[in-house]
Amino acid sequence: MKKYKILVACGAGIATSTVVCNRVENLVKDNNINAEVIQCKIAEVASKQSEADIIVSTTILPTTYQIPAIIATAYITGIGMESLDKKILDHLQ
Repeated sequence: MKKYKILVACGAGIATSTVVCNRVENLVKDNNINAEVIQCKIAEVASKQSEADIIVSTTILPTTYQIPAIIATAYITGIGMESLDKKILDHLQ
């Protein structure tokens, strides 16, 4: 079984990424997906993308990346969370 690596990023790597990190960890666990969720600053994503499968960010992406990147504001606002769950799962399955 493949082990996915998911980068969860926000501006400082502390506040909103913690909320999203918890949500994504529960999402992969509930769907029996073998994944490591790595919390980081958006500034660190470019250097970490080569070892990851997907980026889930709470902030505007400053550049384009070599792997899929998903904006996760729905997890902060509470609006459209199920749709965002599906989008992330689609990339991992």
